[in-house]
Amino acid sequence: MKTNPGRFFEDYRIGETIRHAVPRTISGGERALYHALYPARGALYSSDEFARASGLRASPVDDLAAFHVVFGKSVPDISLNAVANLGYAEGRWLKPVWPGDTLRSESTVIGLKENSNGKSGVVYVGTRGINQHGETVLEYVRWVMVRKNRMDAPAPETVLPELTPVVHPEALVVPEGLDFSDYDFGLSGEGHRWGDYAVGEKIDHVDGVTIEEAEHMLATRLWQNTAKVHFDATFREDGKRLIYGGHVISMARALSFNGLANAQMIVALNAGAHANPCFAGDTVKAWSEVLDKSETAAPGVGAIRLRLVATRQGAAPFALRGEDGKYAPEVLLDLDYWALMPL
Repeated sequence: MKTNPGRFFEDYRIGETIRHAVPRTISGGERALYHALYPARGALYSSDEFARASGLRASPVDDLAAFHVVFGKSVPDISLNAVANLGYAEGRWLKPVWPGDTLRSESTVIGLKENSNGKSGVVYVGTRGINQHGETVLEYVRWVMVRKNRMDAPAPETVLPELTPVVHPEALVVPEGLDFSDYDFGLSGEGHRWGDYAVGEKIDHVDGVTIEEAEHMLATRLWQNTAKVHFDATFREDGKRLIYGGHVISMARALSFNGLANAQMIVALNAGAHANPCFAGDTVKAWSEVLDKSETAAPGVGAIRLRLVATRQGAAPFALRGEDGKYAPEVLLDLDYWALMPL
Protein backbone atom coordinates (compact mmCIF):
# COMPACT_ATOMS: atom_id res chain seq x y z
CA MET A 1 0.00 0.00 0.00
CA LYS A 2 1.58 3.24 -1.16
CA THR A 3 -1.01 5.71 0.06
CA ASN A 4 -1.00 7.01 3.62
CA PRO A 5 -4.26 6.83 5.61
CA GLY A 6 -2.68 8.84 8.42
CA ARG A 7 -2.01 7.83 12.01
CA PHE A 8 -4.78 6.78 14.36
CA PHE A 9 -4.75 6.95 18.15
CA GLU A 10 -3.40 3.42 18.57
CA ASP A 11 -0.38 4.24 16.37
CA TYR A 12 1.28 6.66 18.82
CA ARG A 13 3.93 5.78 21.38
CA ILE A 14 5.19 7.89 24.27
CA GLY A 15 8.64 9.34 23.56
CA GLU A 16 8.68 8.86 19.80
CA THR A 17 9.85 11.81 17.72
CA ILE A 18 8.29 12.30 14.31
CA ARG A 19 10.08 14.32 11.61
CA HIS A 20 7.46 15.94 9.43
CA ALA A 21 7.60 16.43 5.68
CA VAL A 22 7.92 18.71 3.67
CA PRO A 23 10.36 21.62 4.37
CA ARG A 24 9.08 24.96 3.12
CA THR A 25 10.98 28.06 2.03
CA ILE A 26 9.15 31.22 3.06
CA SER A 27 8.85 34.14 0.65
CA GLY A 28 7.12 37.51 0.60
CA GLY A 29 4.20 35.72 -1.00
CA GLU A 30 3.23 34.21 2.34
CA ARG A 31 3.09 37.67 3.87
CA ALA A 32 0.98 39.07 1.03
CA LEU A 33 -1.46 36.17 1.25
CA TYR A 34 -1.60 36.38 5.04
CA HIS A 35 -2.47 40.07 4.87
CA ALA A 36 -5.06 39.36 2.18
CA LEU A 37 -6.76 36.66 4.26
CA TYR A 38 -6.87 38.65 7.49
CA PRO A 39 -7.15 42.40 8.20
CA ALA A 40 -3.58 42.26 9.57
CA ARG A 41 -2.10 45.74 9.96
CA GLY A 42 0.70 45.43 12.52
CA ALA A 43 3.30 47.99 11.47
CA LEU A 44 6.29 45.82 12.39
CA TYR A 45 5.09 43.08 10.02
CA SER A 46 3.98 45.46 7.28
CA SER A 47 6.94 47.78 6.78
CA ASP A 48 10.66 47.08 6.41
CA GLU A 49 11.38 50.71 7.28
CA PHE A 50 9.30 50.58 10.46
CA ALA A 51 11.07 47.36 11.45
CA ARG A 52 14.51 48.87 10.80
CA ALA A 53 13.59 51.88 12.92
CA SER A 54 12.77 49.34 15.65
CA GLY A 55 16.21 47.74 15.50
CA LEU A 56 15.47 44.79 13.20
CA ARG A 57 17.16 44.17 9.86
CA ALA A 58 13.80 44.12 8.03
CA SER A 59 10.19 43.17 8.60
CA PRO A 60 10.00 39.54 9.74
CA VAL A 61 7.32 37.09 8.67
CA ASP A 62 4.17 37.49 10.79
CA ASP A 63 4.45 35.51 14.01
CA LEU A 64 1.24 33.59 13.35
CA ALA A 65 2.16 32.96 9.71
CA ALA A 66 5.31 31.22 10.96
CA PHE A 67 3.18 29.31 13.48
CA HIS A 68 0.77 28.17 10.75
CA VAL A 69 3.61 26.92 8.54
CA VAL A 70 5.14 24.90 11.38
CA PHE A 71 1.72 23.65 12.50
CA GLY A 72 0.72 22.66 8.97
CA LYS A 73 3.79 20.46 8.58
CA SER A 74 2.68 18.42 11.59
CA VAL A 75 -0.91 17.77 10.49
CA PRO A 76 -0.36 14.70 8.25
CA ASP A 77 1.37 12.89 11.13
CA ILE A 78 -0.54 14.21 14.14
CA SER A 79 -4.05 15.32 13.26
CA LEU A 80 -4.99 13.94 9.85
CA ASN A 81 -7.63 11.78 11.54
CA ALA A 82 -8.45 14.28 14.26
CA VAL A 83 -11.88 14.87 15.67
CA ALA A 84 -10.73 18.27 16.93
CA ASN A 85 -7.64 20.20 17.95
CA LEU A 86 -8.17 20.85 21.65
CA GLY A 87 -5.56 23.18 23.08
CA TYR A 88 -2.07 24.69 23.30
CA ALA A 89 0.50 25.44 25.99
CA GLU A 90 4.15 26.37 26.53
CA GLY A 91 4.50 28.11 23.18
CA ARG A 92 7.49 30.38 22.59
CA TRP A 93 8.75 32.27 19.54
CA LEU A 94 12.53 31.99 19.84
CA LYS A 95 13.82 33.62 16.65
CA PRO A 96 12.27 35.79 13.94
CA VAL A 97 11.50 34.08 10.65
CA TRP A 98 12.68 36.02 7.60
CA PRO A 99 11.68 35.72 3.95
CA GLY A 100 14.09 33.20 2.47
CA ASP A 101 14.18 30.99 5.56
CA THR A 102 13.31 27.32 5.16
CA LEU A 103 11.22 25.78 7.93
CA ARG A 104 10.65 22.18 8.90
CA SER A 105 8.89 20.64 11.90
CA GLU A 106 9.25 17.74 14.27
CA SER A 107 7.03 16.54 17.11
CA THR A 108 7.58 14.35 20.16
CA VAL A 109 4.69 12.43 21.72
CA ILE A 110 4.55 13.43 25.40
CA GLY A 111 1.08 12.24 26.46
CA LEU A 112 -1.69 9.75 25.63
CA LYS A 113 -5.15 9.19 27.08
CA GLU A 114 -7.86 7.02 25.56
CA ASN A 115 -11.41 8.39 25.84
CA SER A 116 -13.99 6.46 27.81
CA ASN A 117 -15.99 5.65 24.64
CA GLY A 118 -13.05 3.62 23.31
CA LYS A 119 -13.42 5.22 19.88
CA SER A 120 -10.82 7.96 20.18
CA GLY A 121 -8.12 9.35 22.40
CA VAL A 122 -6.14 12.48 23.13
CA VAL A 123 -2.56 12.77 21.90
CA TYR A 124 -0.19 15.37 23.40
CA VAL A 125 2.83 16.46 21.34
CA GLY A 126 5.62 18.96 21.69
CA THR A 127 6.34 20.50 18.28
CA ARG A 128 9.38 22.49 17.14
CA GLY A 129 9.82 24.64 14.06
CA ILE A 130 13.42 24.52 12.81
CA ASN A 131 15.11 26.75 10.24
CA GLN A 132 17.77 25.92 7.67
CA HIS A 133 20.52 26.55 10.24
CA GLY A 134 19.13 23.95 12.61
CA GLU A 135 17.87 26.65 14.98
CA THR A 136 14.53 26.27 16.72
CA VAL A 137 12.45 29.31 15.78
CA LEU A 138 9.34 28.36 17.77
CA GLU A 139 8.06 25.59 20.01
CA TYR A 140 4.72 24.68 21.53
CA VAL A 141 2.68 21.85 23.01
CA ARG A 142 -0.71 20.93 21.63
CA TRP A 143 -3.21 18.17 22.26
CA VAL A 144 -5.63 16.73 19.77
CA MET A 145 -8.45 14.19 19.86
CA VAL A 146 -7.71 11.45 17.30
CA ARG A 147 -9.97 8.66 16.08
CA LYS A 148 -9.12 4.99 16.59
CA ASN A 149 -9.00 2.73 13.55
CA ARG A 150 -9.13 -0.62 15.37
CA MET A 151 -11.71 -0.48 18.14
CA ASP A 152 -10.21 -3.60 19.72
CA ALA A 153 -6.75 -2.02 20.01
CA PRO A 154 -5.76 -2.04 23.70
CA ALA A 155 -5.76 1.27 25.49
CA PRO A 156 -2.25 2.59 26.18
CA GLU A 157 -1.15 3.50 29.66
CA THR A 158 -2.46 6.99 30.41
CA VAL A 159 0.32 9.57 30.50
CA LEU A 160 -0.61 13.21 31.07
CA PRO A 161 2.22 15.73 30.74
CA GLU A 162 2.74 18.36 33.43
CA LEU A 163 2.36 21.62 31.57
CA THR A 164 3.35 25.06 32.82
CA PRO A 165 0.20 27.22 32.95
CA VAL A 166 2.03 30.43 32.01
CA VAL A 167 5.36 31.12 30.32
CA HIS A 168 7.31 33.09 32.91
CA PRO A 169 8.29 36.62 31.77
CA GLU A 170 11.97 35.77 32.27
CA ALA A 171 11.58 32.98 29.70
CA LEU A 172 10.31 35.35 27.00
CA VAL A 173 12.75 35.80 24.12
CA VAL A 174 12.95 39.33 22.72
CA PRO A 175 14.37 39.41 19.17
CA GLU A 176 17.98 40.54 19.08
CA GLY A 177 18.27 44.28 18.46
CA LEU A 178 14.61 45.13 19.08
CA ASP A 179 14.43 48.71 20.36
CA PHE A 180 11.23 50.70 20.80
CA SER A 181 12.96 53.81 22.22
CA ASP A 182 12.04 55.89 19.15
CA TYR A 183 8.77 54.12 18.36
CA ASP A 184 6.57 56.06 15.92
CA PHE A 185 3.04 55.95 17.33
CA GLY A 186 1.75 58.01 14.42
CA LEU A 187 2.73 55.34 11.92
CA SER A 188 1.70 52.41 14.10
CA GLY A 189 -1.96 53.41 14.07
CA GLU A 190 -2.63 54.12 17.77
CA GLY A 191 -1.07 56.10 20.58
CA HIS A 192 -1.68 53.58 23.37
CA ARG A 193 1.53 52.32 24.98
CA TRP A 194 2.35 49.67 27.62
CA GLY A 195 1.76 52.05 30.50
CA ASP A 196 -1.75 52.89 29.30
CA TYR A 197 -3.07 49.37 29.91
CA ALA A 198 -4.18 48.13 33.34
CA VAL A 199 -4.36 44.52 34.51
CA GLY A 200 -8.00 43.48 34.46
CA GLU A 201 -8.93 45.90 31.69
CA LYS A 202 -11.20 44.51 28.96
CA ILE A 203 -11.22 45.82 25.39
CA ASP A 204 -14.01 45.30 22.86
CA HIS A 205 -12.36 45.29 19.45
CA VAL A 206 -15.66 46.34 17.85
CA ASP A 207 -15.15 45.03 14.32
CA GLY A 208 -16.38 41.72 12.92
CA VAL A 209 -15.62 39.55 9.89
CA THR A 210 -17.93 36.95 8.37
CA ILE A 211 -16.03 33.75 7.62
CA GLU A 212 -16.25 32.66 3.97
CA GLU A 213 -15.80 29.08 2.82
CA ALA A 214 -13.46 30.11 0.00
CA GLU A 215 -11.16 32.13 2.26
CA HIS A 216 -10.97 29.35 4.83
CA MET A 217 -10.12 26.80 2.15
CA LEU A 218 -7.44 29.07 0.69
CA ALA A 219 -5.91 29.53 4.15
CA THR A 220 -5.95 25.81 4.90
CA ARG A 221 -4.25 25.03 1.60
CA LEU A 222 -1.75 27.86 2.08
CA TRP A 223 -0.54 26.31 5.33
CA GLN A 224 -0.70 22.80 3.77
CA ASN A 225 -3.06 21.67 6.52
CA THR A 226 -4.48 18.37 5.29
CA ALA A 227 -6.79 17.49 8.22
CA LYS A 228 -9.87 15.80 6.76
CA VAL A 229 -12.34 17.75 8.91
CA HIS A 230 -11.34 20.93 7.05
CA PHE A 231 -11.53 19.56 3.51
CA ASP A 232 -14.01 16.70 3.31
CA ALA A 233 -17.66 17.59 3.93
CA THR A 234 -18.52 13.90 4.28
CA PHE A 235 -16.11 13.39 7.18
CA ARG A 236 -18.47 14.93 9.75
CA GLU A 237 -21.97 13.66 10.42
CA ASP A 238 -23.42 17.16 9.99
CA GLY A 239 -21.87 17.47 6.52
CA LYS A 240 -20.00 20.66 7.40
CA ARG A 241 -16.34 21.47 6.96
CA LEU A 242 -14.81 22.64 10.23
CA ILE A 243 -13.00 25.97 10.00
CA TYR A 244 -9.30 25.50 10.79
CA GLY A 245 -8.69 26.79 14.32
CA GLY A 246 -5.62 28.72 13.20
CA HIS A 247 -7.84 30.68 10.82
CA VAL A 248 -9.93 31.81 13.80
CA ILE A 249 -6.78 32.66 15.79
CA SER A 250 -5.39 34.87 13.02
CA MET A 251 -8.75 36.52 12.37
CA ALA A 252 -9.20 37.37 16.06
CA ARG A 253 -5.62 38.59 16.38
CA ALA A 254 -6.07 40.85 13.34
CA LEU A 255 -9.34 42.21 14.73
CA SER A 256 -7.56 43.06 17.99
CA PHE A 257 -5.59 45.75 16.13
CA ASN A 258 -8.46 48.09 17.02
CA GLY A 259 -7.42 48.76 20.61
CA LEU A 260 -4.12 46.84 20.62
CA ALA A 261 -2.34 48.14 17.52
CA ASN A 262 0.94 48.38 19.41
CA ALA A 263 0.95 44.80 20.71
CA GLN A 264 3.40 44.15 17.93
CA MET A 265 4.96 40.72 18.37
CA ILE A 266 3.60 37.53 19.91
CA VAL A 267 6.44 35.92 21.88
CA ALA A 268 4.65 33.25 23.92
CA LEU A 269 1.47 31.18 23.89
CA ASN A 270 0.46 30.32 27.45
CA ALA A 271 -2.76 28.46 26.80
CA GLY A 272 -5.41 28.12 24.18
CA ALA A 273 -8.69 26.37 23.61
CA HIS A 274 -10.96 26.09 20.58
CA ALA A 275 -14.07 26.32 22.71
CA ASN A 276 -16.70 25.63 20.02
CA PRO A 277 -16.57 24.80 16.32
CA CYS A 278 -16.63 27.55 13.72
CA PHE A 279 -18.28 27.16 10.32
CA ALA A 280 -18.58 29.22 7.15
CA GLY A 281 -21.16 31.97 7.60
CA ASP A 282 -20.22 32.66 11.22
CA THR A 283 -19.33 36.28 11.94
CA VAL A 284 -16.27 36.48 14.18
CA LYS A 285 -15.74 39.28 16.68
CA ALA A 286 -13.11 39.59 19.40
CA TRP A 287 -12.36 41.07 22.78
CA SER A 288 -9.26 41.07 24.97
CA GLU A 289 -8.46 41.17 28.67
CA VAL A 290 -5.15 42.36 30.11
CA LEU A 291 -3.91 39.58 32.40
CA ASP A 292 -0.40 40.73 33.34
CA LYS A 293 2.44 43.07 32.42
CA SER A 294 6.21 42.84 32.67
CA GLU A 295 9.18 44.93 31.66
CA THR A 296 11.96 43.43 29.54
CA ALA A 297 15.68 44.12 29.25
CA ALA A 298 15.25 45.47 25.70
CA PRO A 299 15.21 49.28 25.41
CA GLY A 300 11.69 50.66 25.35
CA VAL A 301 10.10 47.22 25.17
CA GLY A 302 7.47 45.91 27.57
CA ALA A 303 5.63 42.59 27.62
CA ILE A 304 1.87 42.40 28.00
CA ARG A 305 -0.09 39.24 28.72
CA LEU A 306 -3.45 39.16 26.98
CA ARG A 307 -6.48 36.91 26.84
CA LEU A 308 -7.92 37.01 23.32
CA VAL A 309 -11.48 35.72 22.99
CA ALA A 310 -13.20 35.18 19.64
CA THR A 311 -16.96 34.95 19.55
CA ARG A 312 -19.59 34.48 16.90
CA GLN A 313 -22.78 36.46 16.28
CA GLY A 314 -25.21 36.57 19.17
CA ALA A 315 -22.58 36.60 21.92
CA ALA A 316 -23.22 38.79 24.95
CA PRO A 317 -20.62 41.52 25.64
CA PHE A 318 -17.42 39.96 27.00
CA ALA A 319 -19.10 36.52 27.00
CA LEU A 320 -16.87 33.66 28.11
CA ARG A 321 -18.50 31.06 30.37
CA GLY A 322 -22.02 30.24 31.48
CA GLU A 323 -23.24 29.60 35.02
CA ASP A 324 -22.24 25.95 34.63
CA GLY A 325 -18.61 26.98 34.17
CA LYS A 326 -18.52 25.79 30.56
CA TYR A 327 -17.70 28.02 27.61
CA ALA A 328 -20.72 29.88 26.27
CA PRO A 329 -21.84 28.34 22.94
CA GLU A 330 -20.97 31.55 21.07
CA VAL A 331 -17.32 31.47 22.23
CA LEU A 332 -15.00 30.11 19.54
CA LEU A 333 -11.52 30.75 20.95
CA ASP A 334 -9.89 31.47 24.30
CA LEU A 335 -6.21 32.32 23.80
CA ASP A 336 -3.69 33.44 26.44
CA TYR A 337 -0.48 34.98 25.05
CA TRP A 338 2.38 37.39 25.67
CA ALA A 339 3.12 40.22 23.22
CA LEU A 340 5.77 42.92 23.02
CA MET A 341 4.68 46.58 23.22
CA PRO A 342 6.47 49.95 23.47
CA LEU A 343 6.77 51.31 27.00
